[in-house]
Amino acid sequence: MERLERLLRMAHELKASDLHLTVGVPPTLRINGELKQDESENLSSEDTVKMAKSIMSKEQWDILQEKRELDFSFGIKGLTRFRVNVYYQRANIGIALRLIPSEIPELDNLHIPQVMRQLATKAQGLILVTGPTGSGKSTTLASLIDYMNKHMRKHIVTLEDPIEYLHTHHYSVINQREIGYDSQSFGNGLRAALRQDPDVILVGELRDLETISIAVTAAETGHLVLGTLHTPNAPATIDRILDVFPASQQPQIRVQLASVLLAILSQRLFPTIDHKGRRVATELLINTHAIANLIRDHKVHQITNFMQTGKSHGMHTLDMSMTELIENRIITRESAEPYFREMK
Repeated sequence: MERLERLLRMAHELKASDLHLTVGVPPTLRINGELKQDESENLSSEDTVKMAKSIMSKEQWDILQEKRELDFSFGIKGLTRFRVNVYYQRANIGIALRLIPSEIPELDNLHIPQVMRQLATKAQGLILVTGPTGSGKSTTLASLIDYMNKHMRKHIVTLEDPIEYLHTHHYSVINQREIGYDSQSFGNGLRAALRQDPDVILVGELRDLETISIAVTAAETGHLVLGTLHTPNAPATIDRILDVFPASQQPQIRVQLASVLLAILSQRLFPTIDHKGRRVATELLINTHAIANLIRDHKVHQITNFMQTGKSHGMHTLDMSMTELIENRIITRESAEPYFREMK
């Protein structure tokens, strides 16, 4: 553990987001979105096995041998917490560690739209936060939960794989359940959550038909449900949800989704122009009557046009957000260029 702890402390000091440990190359850090190798020697198979075992219980090691990959989290006292994925690659152990800030960021410091605070006060409905891996979805959701915790009296149940940010009770009561340890699956955990008198349910990932179906039903029956999907923008998120269902069920799920959806926040992180950090660009869809009609009528392809003209409702596209950040000299055009829907 001594060498691994040294690497983790170095990653924390350099404000890295991730540490990759792979046999045959030196330890590799992701700093402001870019990979940088440590100057130490290449890692051996024995190195990664020892490092993995130093942070895993015997039960976790046994599960790894069976499933060949495992997600979990752990913390170093006085430093921070880490989300870990240990996996086999070419018969060797590989380890990916994500650094989780010890304190949950305030919403204002994340630069997400102000309207998200109003949405967090809703009694029921579905709020989705989407984006690629490493775009800050978990941090945004943790900040929303923290905002509720400090301003509202709610019973909040979270289903996470694994638990990243640790919440303490303020005005709200928060029960955090880890998939694989506290519950066998998101579907099981979500069904159980409905019997636990929740006001708010956070689902770490809406990854299959069962979970999505129960989440939509929970939003219909008087709960505020928050979840994530790995989709790049709001229309793609709606299409992904609909496509999970068989064709015969899609008309019904379109009606349900049009009724319960509150908003979709899509986000992506870019290195800042001064290379001292990263800044989020966002896309926000608010489910107005017009948007709900488009979802019901199977006209999702028209939603982008409504977002472009829906500023009065707080809506905007990722293109609009990136353009504003470029004009304000916060990010470079070169870093954003590949992600514009329309050629600039």
